[in-house]
Amino acid sequence: MTAADPRPLTGEPVSLDLLNTRWMRDGELQDLLTSVAGLRIWLAANGLAGRFTADAATLEHTLTAREALASLVDGGGADAASRVDAVLGRGRIRATLTAAGPGEEAEFADPAWGPAWTAARGHLDLLRSAPDRIRACAHESCVLHFFDTSRNGTRRWCSMAVCGNRAKASRHWARGREA
Repeated sequence: MTAADPRPLTGEPVSLDLLNTRWMRDGELQDLLTSVAGLRIWLAANGLAGRFTADAATLEHTLTAREALASLVDGGGADAASRVDAVLGRGRIRATLTAAGPGEEAEFADPAWGPAWTAARGHLDLLRSAPDRIRACAHESCVLHFFDTSRNGTRRWCSMAVCGNRAKASRHWARGREA
């Protein structure tokens, strides 16, 4: 049985969910991927547990992808793009034809790269569809990322109930001090 996911924000697209394996709690950085047990939680949360094995090699490769994606979303430029591209080079899509019709299947020379490649490939889909909707939370002490699905594309917080509320409370407190 997989332990409960302790992260405050889950359910984002797989690439952003991988970035969100690091979060802040009480001013301290937390990291889900410090062990194979944490990797197991992340794989389960993303529907990858049945396809990939949680072991030391998979954890190492997944951390490589997380660092590459973090560099990319934080504006790391050409170096960041080449790091993500290196992860993408560890797998490929094979066209298939089944009784249900045409399809695609991911293939890996080393299956331990599967989750890392899946996250990097998922990020390509976000970049193709709406790169301007990939966001970091606007709260200065939050490190989470999200895909803005709001109608008008103006979401600023990973969670309105947590970070958005903190920001509103801070502004209210500051106005009270000025008065």
